[in-house]
Amino acid sequence: MNSVGQSLFLQKSLKVVVPIGNNEPSLRRVSTVARNLQSLGFGLSSALLARLSSLSEESVVEWYEEVVPTLKKMVGSHRTFMPMYPNFPKQVMSASEAEVFFNAMTDYYGFMLSDMHNDPTLVVLPNYEKELRPFLNELHELRWIELGTEEEFDRVFTRLLASNGSLSATDKEIVQWFAVNRDVGNLLPQVIPQKETLACLVAKLSDPACLVPLLKTATDVLRVAVAMSDGDVSLAEPTKFRNLTKKERRFLLECLENCGSSMTEDMLRWKGRWIRLGERLHPGDYKSRFPRSLAAFDVLRSGYPYATFNSLIEAAFIAKKSDQALDILIQRPGDFARRLDHALRTLDKPDEVATVFLKIASKVSTPVLLQLWHHFSTRNDAAIRAFFPKGNAAKLQVKEGRLPRLQTELVQHLVNGIRDVLVERFRRLPSLGKVHIGKNLKEQIVPFSQRSASRAIQTVARGSSFDLPIGQTIRFFCWWKNLEKQDSGDGRVDIDLSASMFDSDWQYVADVSYYNLRQGRCYHSGDITSAPNGACEFIDMDLPFVLESNARYIVMSIMCFTGQSFLALPECFGGWMMRQRPESGEIFDPRTVKDKVDITGSTRTCVPVIVDVQDRKVYWADLALKGRGQINNAARNSVGMSQIGKVMVALNKPSLFDLFLMHAEGRGTLVDDEAQADTIFDVFSGTVTAFDTDKILSEFLA
Repeated sequence: MNSVGQSLFLQKSLKVVVPIGNNEPSLRRVSTVARNLQSLGFGLSSALLARLSSLSEESVVEWYEEVVPTLKKMVGSHRTFMPMYPNFPKQVMSASEAEVFFNAMTDYYGFMLSDMHNDPTLVVLPNYEKELRPFLNELHELRWIELGTEEEFDRVFTRLLASNGSLSATDKEIVQWFAVNRDVGNLLPQVIPQKETLACLVAKLSDPACLVPLLKTATDVLRVAVAMSDGDVSLAEPTKFRNLTKKERRFLLECLENCGSSMTEDMLRWKGRWIRLGERLHPGDYKSRFPRSLAAFDVLRSGYPYATFNSLIEAAFIAKKSDQALDILIQRPGDFARRLDHALRTLDKPDEVATVFLKIASKVSTPVLLQLWHHFSTRNDAAIRAFFPKGNAAKLQVKEGRLPRLQTELVQHLVNGIRDVLVERFRRLPSLGKVHIGKNLKEQIVPFSQRSASRAIQTVARGSSFDLPIGQTIRFFCWWKNLEKQDSGDGRVDIDLSASMFDSDWQYVADVSYYNLRQGRCYHSGDITSAPNGACEFIDMDLPFVLESNARYIVMSIMCFTGQSFLALPECFGGWMMRQRPESGEIFDPRTVKDKVDITGSTRTCVPVIVDVQDRKVYWADLALKGRGQINNAARNSVGMSQIGKVMVALNKPSLFDLFLMHAEGRGTLVDDEAQADTIFDVFSGTVTAFDTDKILSEFLA
């Protein structure tokens, strides 16, 4: 495994591969390494310490120098943090209004000159001497690095391919690294259920012939072409196709030629994109070799009427022909599942619709069935529904209002029937023995899709929550760097960190931001408006003061005031720390970092986390918010942030507790005593934790 592979393994699993040495134990050197890593918030497991102790001192140093850059980047300490007020928060507490005003005006005058002369170095910051700070006298839990093996790293790849959900950008990097650097023939799972993952793999393999039979539809082939052009394989965004070589053209046309009888209908779903791709494929050059493909392209270009599955279904629904609609729907169980609620409300025989669906429910994928079960479990009571649209930007759509009510008996019949299908499916999997399930998993959402998930130290599904660690102050932080200087401008980037407070009814109370550095005992470290060498901002939120202000929720937000999308920036990240004594230790101390997230979305406003101060809960949001107008700040976005917060803290989605309970009923025996259990499901520790996303997607949503 090369250094890149080691870094990916470390980021993904907090594991490293270390060879067995035959030297005398170098305890002094290993102890030094362990202490240095503790300063970053990481500990070494006993097995890893023992393995390192068998290496020579030179090998231990080489290992340390190899892993420490990755660990620093994981927590954000690879960058230097120099806020406007270097003695924050004390300096902001004691500064006079005149001093704060003068510093802000000097900075703003500097960025005006910067924009006029295309020179970001003209931005002027106050010059303060950094004072010595008291020693950090706080206890913080370490993140433990375990000893791993090459086989475990290989299983990460296999699990990612077997995942029954879309992958994050980080996981796609791992898949692509394996495709380029390893012989993956023996690592492929029997099934690759996610077509997006399949497309990324096919596009990167030098010889993907073994995977061609898995490309069964025209949309599968379209995704491969998109992946070849580094586009959005979810197809949420259009792709500019690059010029293809003759070999690539023949490969794609051959894959298309071998698609089933619904090839033309499938291409019509993405008509515009297929026409643009056809301009790169030139199917007419191979008309004798790939006649079906050419005929399909002719249909797309001609615009002649073509009866599709969706048009037939819609016609049957409009005519309220239940028998005809059911005859069509049972041909595609997945589409039947997605249209089930609509069919029950539209067709005149809802009981028959439910009965027919349950007969073919075993042919529907586990993620769809689980979401359908939860939908009907809460259907008649849900007053608000939330959706995460496809695409690489983490956006939220909300629909308010109840669906037309269905008969309680009918809904319960579906709930019980769908659950029975799932439990029976899980019963065919290997036994789990005695099973213990942690109650806190009720607060963890099933990670159906990680497509737009940001890279973070620990990533879970949006809407999942955790207990807030001990401490009275939560410290938010962000760091960013300007764009490289362009001929058309100076590349100045102004990122603003904000914390907005809302009451229990999600009414706006106040915020701490670049225009309000002090709100009671809550403080902002100062507004920096340009970052040619990198810049940072901090916010300290005193939790008792938040409650005293009749506020309950805090929404952390990171916004780009200068209008660029985060995707365009060389680097931008943020996160949060828990501090018991805000004045002690460095302002940024990696030991206190609870999570750090790389912000790379194609938007200019990000909401990483939401804090419920009253119940001491942290909700993982990782969501984008569309900025309002030219001025992008917390005040102008307060309505959007309140909507996001209100939905996320009450998100109605299947929990990991629900999923694991079905597995326990089908594959084992539930026990209350964790000590008696063969399999333990819990949030932070156990056989499977809430952070084992690839394992959950590949082994429990299969």
